[in-house]
Amino acid sequence: MSFDDLLAANREYATEFPHHGFDGIARKGVLMITCMDSRIDPLDVIGLGHGDAKILRSPGGTVSDTMLKGAVMSVHLLNVDRILVVPHTKCAMASSSEQDIHQLIAERSGMDVSWLTFGASSDQIERLKADVAKIRSHPLVKDRAEVGGFLYDVDTGLLDQLA
Repeated sequence: MSFDDLLAANREYATEFPHHGFDGIARKGVLMITCMDSRIDPLDVIGLGHGDAKILRSPGGTVSDTMLKGAVMSVHLLNVDRILVVPHTKCAMASSSEQDIHQLIAERSGMDVSWLTFGASSDQIERLKADVAKIRSHPLVKDRAEVGGFLYDVDTGLLDQLA
């Protein structure tokens, strides 16, 4: 498989690149932690544009240690004072168990993947609340940013604040 089509698209994009010299801070002070699902266009979901927000993505929108480090950096270095944690409806990470995911990948790869943790959770809302609490209570984030937990509906495009 080649990357030629993507490189050609990039060259076209670069011919009229409008963001030269941007400093990289979050102009609207927003960080969104969401799922890697391609049905989610994070900036469009919250009505923002290029440079307005920082976006961190993970399977299921789970707040891993890496996401937490990104939140700390965003609050202290990138102008963030509002953090949204946004999993979504119809997510494989909420409708599959850790064992299911291990089995599927093992079948397709022919390898034992039991040593990997993917973060699947059958109780998506409780996981969301725990993730929000994790960020809110972090000593380098609390008192510096408002943190909210939202569920994105992939069929309607609406966010519902749950935490």
